[in-house]
Amino acid sequence: MCSPQTIAFRCLWAVLAALIATFVCAVSGVAALAAGPGETAVAGRSQVAVQVSFDRPLDASMAPFVLAASRGLFASEGLAVTTDIASGSADAIARVATGRSEFALVDLNELIRLRDKPDTPPIKAFFVLFNKAPYAIIARKSRGIHALADIEGKTLGVAEGDLSIRLWPALARRNGIKAANVKVYKMGAAVREPILSAGQVDAVAGFSYLSAVNLKDRGVPASDLAVFRFSDYGCEAYGLALVVAPAFAHAKPEAVRGMARAIIAGTHLAIKDPVAAADEVVSRIDGGSRELELDRLRSVISDNILTDEVRRNGIGGVDPVRLERSIDEIAEDYKFRRRPVALDIFDGSFLPPADGRMMN
Repeated sequence: MCSPQTIAFRCLWAVLAALIATFVCAVSGVAALAAGPGETAVAGRSQVAVQVSFDRPLDASMAPFVLAASRGLFASEGLAVTTDIASGSADAIARVATGRSEFALVDLNELIRLRDKPDTPPIKAFFVLFNKAPYAIIARKSRGIHALADIEGKTLGVAEGDLSIRLWPALARRNGIKAANVKVYKMGAAVREPILSAGQVDAVAGFSYLSAVNLKDRGVPASDLAVFRFSDYGCEAYGLALVVAPAFAHAKPEAVRGMARAIIAGTHLAIKDPVAAADEVVSRIDGGSRELELDRLRSVISDNILTDEVRRNGIGGVDPVRLERSIDEIAEDYKFRRRPVALDIFDGSFLPPADGRMMN
């Protein structure tokens, strides 16, 4: 029979053991949350907490980021990554400018315009994911549009805040089209595809991997869609790119290099197995369609990521001469106070050597 003192000691020990177990579970939960789904902290290596702002809701174009998180690529670079959604590229860049986020995935052409604003911090891109911008005009052949020139005399739907229409003047001039002869119908982004599928406009301006794929999902036959990608008609613009807060880049340059390496590795995985990559993305989208996102991802890889330039030079960088020409194209629709140059927009010093950026 145990003495009262022994019983009291055992009770005290049981309480202490329970408290220790609770504390261990709480710490483990925090570590798992910080590392993110599918990531585990690398033993003996401190993690740098960073936030990445996307300029639009999650879709298959962000597959390299999803894979970098789920396969532990961020963690292996010493990064604990969280993400949020901004209301467009301007908002995402503003989050980086104010320090709310360390990184943002944005349209590089919006950065070019914003860098011209007074008092804008010297934010630069350091990694280009889309070697070609996804700008496109998506038209219905049944409305008499079979070639880009057929857009004259037709009605073009343009969503509020659309970025592709800002490069339309340069594209029209280059291809001998009188932009003044195209009627512009302004609308909200949410009704862009419904209005075209209902026949209220003849074509819409947008992103090829968004509008074209969404229209197929709405039942518009692929045979009735004409997709005129700006890049096929001489547009020099780059597309989505990662920007970084200047103070963070100065203080933690290795974290920026690690971000670039993780996204390169994630892109490799997406190209190698787009089916698995699409599944990963869909698992994070409420009501997401596997077929839709797989179609979207394949379009992004073939049209925007794995271009001839990337096959030659590797992913992530820019051709400074081409970037200068793309700035000139923007200037046809935007009056710069002081025209930026390529070095104002892109910093390639955080990229791995070319042989570490090659895609296949």
